[in-house]
Amino acid sequence: QVQLVESGGGLVQPGGSLRLSCAASGISFSAYTMGWYRQAPGKQREFVAHITSSAVKNYADSVNGRFTISRDNPKNTVYLQMNSLKPEDTAVYYCNAALVSRYWGQGTQVTVSS
Repeated sequence: QVQLVESGGGLVQPGGSLRLSCAASGISFSAYTMGWYRQAPGKQREFVAHITSSAVKNYADSVNGRFTISRDNPKNTVYLQMNSLKPEDTAVYYCNAALVSRYWGQGTQVTVSS
């Protein structure tokens, strides 16, 4: 049974930082491309960042230079370090694992507000 469990969301002021974590189980973690997506109220889910099995990283233009994705294969965990947060970053953030199949976590809420 595949499980992706996100944590680390919360309320932060503009300009602040958060680090999201996603712990995976039930997959050969190191073989998967791991990604983060987000969905704001009334909007479609959108790509944020991913990191491949060979540690190649890709970012959405809206977060490039502010967010950093990383992975720890022995811990089966992927991280998203989010700096210089803006109100428009407010969304539910979802972890994704992709190889032949795609799996999703349940999401964690990030709210950027003063």
